[in-house]
Amino acid sequence: MQPASISPSTQAHPQRLITVSSSTNRHPSRRGRSVKHPNIREGAFIRTRPAAPCVLGLEPRARGDQRCGDMRRLLLASLLTATAASAASNVPPGYVQASDWLDRTRQPERYGPLNVLDGRDSTAWCVSADGPASFTFGFKDIVTVDEVRVYTGDGSDRAAFKARARARKLTLTGIKEARSVSVEDKRGLQAVPLKPGLRGARFTLEVSERFPGAKDDAPVCVTDIVFYSRGKALNGTWLAPKLRYNARLAPLLGTWFGGLKGAPHRFLSFYLDGTYSLTEEPLEGEVSTTVSGAYTLSGEKLSLDVPPHGRVTVRFPRGDSEGTRPPDASLAFDGPVAEAWGEAFRGQR
Repeated sequence: MQPASISPSTQAHPQRLITVSSSTNRHPSRRGRSVKHPNIREGAFIRTRPAAPCVLGLEPRARGDQRCGDMRRLLLASLLTATAASAASNVPPGYVQASDWLDRTRQPERYGPLNVLDGRDSTAWCVSADGPASFTFGFKDIVTVDEVRVYTGDGSDRAAFKARARARKLTLTGIKEARSVSVEDKRGLQAVPLKPGLRGARFTLEVSERFPGAKDDAPVCVTDIVFYSRGKALNGTWLAPKLRYNARLAPLLGTWFGGLKGAPHRFLSFYLDGTYSLTEEPLEGEVSTTVSGAYTLSGEKLSLDVPPHGRVTVRFPRGDSEGTRPPDASLAFDGPVAEAWGEAFRGQR
């Protein structure tokens, strides 16, 4: 497949920034108009937005600075050499975050939240009766979830299904909206359509009601939840090999927040596949930008590949002994990246 290209005549107009209309570079709070461009192959789409100085967010925001134009051209070149993606994304979940689950200290992988995405009835996500029955998961792209298929309870065998509590009602929450999902007390996947669908890149799922187990203090479990978008499953058994628990990596995975506490405008996300993305949503309505690349976590050293600066080292605190993120955890940057991104990202909004 040939990459999308653009003619020099279009590049000669610096007052417009042209980006590929992949939802990788979109954010639900930002809307641009999609148009067909005569110099890009049929089926590829671009978005036109008013350009802002230093759109990559990696240089000082001084208007008129020639480096801003260089950054803009660099972004344009990198985006247009990528293959154009369809407007409806079907990317799988990129991370899962949870503060606690059953047997987290002894066997953290046995009942962890990754199990709910693997499509296998031999594994389950379980939390203690008095624990927080929720987790957060994120995608590398904006998705629209219009159906969920839920296998409630511990489906590993009939005895475990009856012994443990089962989710009766779940709440799926996106950026601004939430949907309730109710299921029957039976084994197997149950399909529940979401009308309208829930759009976003980061969601929280919570067990809000449950069927009782054999004992009052029985843990509550969910075997699987398969998310669908336009008839296509976003997770399942094919994703299972990638859902391996790593106690050192677990505290890093997920989204970190920069800017005002309670009203962040920078979102730095780390994914299971070794990549990261930074999305900046300026508070004053300027153009939103996204930077992405690879990261490496080796021992105590976290490194990010940040164009055009190359490898950047980040101060990353060690998580607790069971692989969860401390409430006051933060990531700290130095040098030119800190000037543009901010010196620190916190683990909570």
